[in-house]
Amino acid sequence: MRIHVTRTGGFAGIERHAEVDVSGRVDAAEWRSLAERALAAGRGTPPAGVPDGFSYEIRVGDRTVHCADPHLTEDQRELIRRVLKEGA
Repeated sequence: MRIHVTRTGGFAGIERHAEVDVSGRVDAAEWRSLAERALAAGRGTPPAGVPDGFSYEIRVGDRTVHCADPHLTEDQRELIRRVLKEGA
């Protein structure tokens, strides 16, 4: 399972992409569970953000959701942090 995060916006408006393939990882079940919770709280269309805030697109398989600061759930925030940290 691949988890892809795109971050847009912010003061500089720089877009960042990262992806993690959790297939075969020892902690794959933990990643899957976190991804499911993050997707469940997302929206099908990009929500209105705040000036200079970040907007996110989270893709897992054929599912895509959108979310934005400052209205991220803890699960979304954690998944985004992990993917942007570990992903390439």
